[in-house]
Amino acid sequence: MPDVLTAAESESAQRRVAGALLAGGARAGDRVVLSVPGSADYVNVVLGAARTGIVPVPLDPRLTAYERDAIIRDVQPATVIDDAAGLAALLGGDAVELDDWPRCRPMHFTSGTTGKPKGVWSGALSPEHAAALVSEERDLWGFAPGDLDLVVSPIYHSAPLRFAMGTLLAGGSIAVLPAFEPQAFVQAVADLRPTSMFCVPAHLQRLFAWLDEHDATLDASSFRLVAHAGAPCPEPVRRRAHDTFGVDVVWEFYGSTEGQFTACPAPEWIARPGTVGRSRPGRVVSADDDGQLWCAVPEWARFTYWNAPEKTQAVWKETPDGPAFTVGDLGRVEDGYVYLDSRREDLIISGGVNVYPAEVEAALEDADGLVDLAVFGRDDPDWGQRVCAVYVGDVTEETLRALAAERLAPPKRPKTYERVASLPRTATGKVRRTEL
Repeated sequence: MPDVLTAAESESAQRRVAGALLAGGARAGDRVVLSVPGSADYVNVVLGAARTGIVPVPLDPRLTAYERDAIIRDVQPATVIDDAAGLAALLGGDAVELDDWPRCRPMHFTSGTTGKPKGVWSGALSPEHAAALVSEERDLWGFAPGDLDLVVSPIYHSAPLRFAMGTLLAGGSIAVLPAFEPQAFVQAVADLRPTSMFCVPAHLQRLFAWLDEHDATLDASSFRLVAHAGAPCPEPVRRRAHDTFGVDVVWEFYGSTEGQFTACPAPEWIARPGTVGRSRPGRVVSADDDGQLWCAVPEWARFTYWNAPEKTQAVWKETPDGPAFTVGDLGRVEDGYVYLDSRREDLIISGGVNVYPAEVEAALEDADGLVDLAVFGRDDPDWGQRVCAVYVGDVTEETLRALAAERLAPPKRPKTYERVASLPRTATGKVRRTEL
């Protein structure tokens, strides 16, 4: 059963973390890499660093050395926390004073068509922008001192970390499940009576399947907010979530590591099936002539890609509503409501985890005997999509699987491999992933 961390306990821990980081020589603007499993103390470290101006860099602890070392070389951190002892040491510092609000956003890494992960960097926030960042989340989601946020998703992802941070900063409490298991989740809800939760559709699917299999029930009456995102939600799962948690409780939102686009309470989806909601306050979502979605955001919600000015320039443009960015998704806006027509074809969403074919292909491209390779997603009833690969050449499937295990975290490893004579390509050489 996860322990409950209160805002008061967290405040004390954050001050000690900040003291330990400063005593170790870290200063505002420096980076601290976190490559450890999620826990309540993980959130304390993120907040203690960010409220000192030191930039947390959360990484999936399942990354291979091949993946992790490339990111570490890129960010040149002041320190790397990669085991429980390192995390505990930060909690043993001498307490220092903190800013009221985080002075930066955590720098999460995302990949893309280039195959190289990119750090989403917000820069240092002014006091006014730091306060606005916290205020917008609090106003939208209603974080309050009486909240207990149950963290069921990996805490190194941006959304669950954002919900946990927002709850603590509002004076509420959090509890972090070490991993999502339906039975443990049902027990935690019964014992802790949480009020809020972020999840992905795969969590809901697994929960409902377990409840049916064991003829069990869930008393979800304590929840005031259940927000899901990260992948398309099948309509039967969505409607059962409405029935289980309450139409007035369930929300969906659409966003990315780079920033948030929309939010949609269940009644609005029921009235307009298929929508992902309206633009969040302070933002304007629009579609260009090609159907690509762009989001104009306030100054404090803007970003660059770390050490990648060309990639940054490619995703920003000036609009009548101000600077706007895109992540390449296609959709439309009708009467102020946003509809997603398709996610960009270079993205596979498996269990709410973004997997980019180019990154997987880059990790395998030097396998002996490999002539050509393409990675793509196929529909999966449990995970939404599964990662698949087709290849050309004399290389064995065993060789490709071994290389993937060495270089790629588990969610990125292809589940199936198929040898083919050639890959379907356009006249310009681009792989036709939709045909695969």
